[in-house]
Amino acid sequence: MKSQVESIQKLKEIFERREFPAKTLLVNEGTIAQNIYYIENGAARVWLHHEGKEITIQFLFEGGFIASIESIISGEKSWYTIETIEPVILYSISTADFKKKMEVLPHVREFYYCYIQQSLLSYQKRMLSQIKNTPEERYKEMLREFPEIIRRIPQHYIASYLGITSVSLSRIRNRK
Repeated sequence: MKSQVESIQKLKEIFERREFPAKTLLVNEGTIAQNIYYIENGAARVWLHHEGKEITIQFLFEGGFIASIESIISGEKSWYTIETIEPVILYSISTADFKKKMEVLPHVREFYYCYIQQSLLSYQKRMLSQIKNTPEERYKEMLREFPEIIRRIPQHYIASYLGITSVSLSRIRNRK
């Protein structure tokens, strides 16, 4: 199996390089996502509206892929919004072109299945953490696994990601 660096380089060859400023909506909740993105530089977040609030689901950084899986798999409208937090340099490809490439390029198909598997594991881990861990335990787990979040993401997004208020997050941070 090829190294991940080689796989990414081969994928970037079929993607188009693009730059976006912070606060750019790449995917809008309730619309069919048209593109798949690879983040070369910058950060983004995945969020949805719930009971009048923005709930952050995920943060993405360099080396991450951004896509609305439901749009890719079944052509459904995206369940969430994907927004840049920092200025980003991305590589993009339309979902239609990506599907065509998967049919003819084994390395694209191999990447896709690996991406789906990793995403499933990541989402299951996050779901279980939300169920069984306290907010303070989720915060410590986040610090251990994703320390760049604290350095690069505004506190109100982190609080939303942890499922707590900004005030609660401040209390947790002050207990350290």
